Amino acid sequence: MIDKNELLAGLSETSAESEYFSPIPKGYVKGKTKYVVVMGTVMSGLGKGIFSSCLAKLMQDKGLKVAPIKLEGYLNIDSGTLNPFRHGEVFVLDDGMECDMDLGTYERMLDQNLSKNNFSTSGQIYRSILDKERHGDYLGRDVQMIPHVTGEVKYRLRTLAHNTGADIVFVEIGGTVGDLENAFYIEAMRELAYEEGPNSCCFVALTYILEPRILGEQKSKAAQLGIKQLMQSGIQPDIIACRAASQVNEKARQKISVYSNVPIGRVVSLADSASIYQIPAMLRECSMDFEVLRLLHIEDRIDLRKERQEWAKWCDFTDKIGKEKHETTIGITGKYTSVRDSYASIINALEHSGIALGSHIKIEWIDTSEITDKNVAEHLKNVDGIIVPGGFGIRGTEGKISCIKYARMNNIPFLGLCFGFQMAVIEFARNVCGLKKANSTEIEPNCSEAVIDILPEQKKIEKLGGNMRLGGHDIDIKPGSLAYKLFGNTDSIRMRFRHRYEVDPRFIEQIEKGGLIFSGKAPNQPIMQILELKDHPYFIATQAHPCLTSRPLRPQPMFTGLVAASMKK
Repeated sequence: MIDKNELLAGLSETSAESEYFSPIPKGYVKGKTKYVVVMGTVMSGLGKGIFSSCLAKLMQDKGLKVAPIKLEGYLNIDSGTLNPFRHGEVFVLDDGMECDMDLGTYERMLDQNLSKNNFSTSGQIYRSILDKERHGDYLGRDVQMIPHVTGEVKYRLRTLAHNTGADIVFVEIGGTVGDLENAFYIEAMRELAYEEGPNSCCFVALTYILEPRILGEQKSKAAQLGIKQLMQSGIQPDIIACRAASQVNEKARQKISVYSNVPIGRVVSLADSASIYQIPAMLRECSMDFEVLRLLHIEDRIDLRKERQEWAKWCDFTDKIGKEKHETTIGITGKYTSVRDSYASIINALEHSGIALGSHIKIEWIDTSEITDKNVAEHLKNVDGIIVPGGFGIRGTEGKISCIKYARMNNIPFLGLCFGFQMAVIEFARNVCGLKKANSTEIEPNCSEAVIDILPEQKKIEKLGGNMRLGGHDIDIKPGSLAYKLFGNTDSIRMRFRHRYEVDPRFIEQIEKGGLIFSGKAPNQPIMQILELKDHPYFIATQAHPCLTSRPLRPQPMFTGLVAASMKK
């Protein structure tokens, strides 16, 4: 909640009669922070987040402080309830914010932890405005889309700029130009550029060049119309990034340049790439980074020595892509396997580890809905290791348990994540500890041997409306364990969580006597967070989502361990 006095202090000569309503955070200096605004045309899913994060990385390498923010048009307060089939994975930040998967792209590319301040939805914006209206914060005004809703958007951007001390705030607007739900964001960006003054904002339109197979040539008309719609909104793009399956030809770029008033040097081709980590080099080759610096008049802020050092590190990483000497097949056994974005962070974490170890990772997608003990061997016959990922609900759970059992008994490297951790406990309890009816109350509410249940502490919280354990939490690691070695012989680590159910403390002693080791636990709480088995090539699982904190130059140890063990197999 924004402090009322702080809000009023930022309203210069604002009254019920004035049209200059634009709240500004106390201490904010206009012109100090620049803004790069990335919008999409033609269709969604073109990679606005990838483009924005790659450009932000190039600015960061030059010694500039960058802060990204994703503005989503939907009315949900966060992304926590969105189905992975509709919107890809839910990415969880360290502070517990459930957000769009693009925030994961920013964290990986910039190697920094973001917060709830880097993500906003229409629902958040409207709720904030209605709360203020009920508190009488608008001085008798009728509350309108302009100036109040757009003013709230600008206030959030400026607050982020002020609190982070950013040289550049990268603003990604979800959806495409012309969508009703993001129209007020685009209007807010027009107002922001007007209020901040010349050379304050750089507008980037990400578009798509069609190449119908039947015609055999590239067509730019859809891109032209999308850009025209942006210009009708009062925004003149400074850069147009043209996405396409292959390099966009000169003729198509010339057409777009003529119709958009953008110099052809700033109409750039971005063809499909084998890895998103090669895109910064593509942007660098067409001098996109220096075009932005010139447009924003901040050439004097860069540190060329730092840039050379950072770019050398990045090139050491990207030079390994496509030159791996080995191939390792990892099976991802889940129920959202038809939508790859459902497991975006897992895919990235595997890529990071594979590149570090010199192995190309081939992913085999295995839908567990039809897997049983009788046919599991056939489904896993081609894999070197498996991951049982997170998920909610009943469908496919018995198939996951069958996969874990087969991996345990046949020395196949195994990594369980969140729900996969819980399924590993159930499998071990049933087949080793003699708890034949072992299950989770999420799957079987009246289970008589509920080794997985909502802890009493969580039930108390649930009554208050918060039923998820979210965000970053510390984990105490058992010395001498596999986890201890993976994390560099440290006895305390931090990972991110998103779950309701835990191992029921009543069964912990019995399960450990059976041979399962709980090597990671919550400090001062009976919450088991990492399990492992001795005398197995690699059998480890965690209640956390370690993939969320894997970075290109710092692969997540649990994934690196899986890939290394699978390479040996």
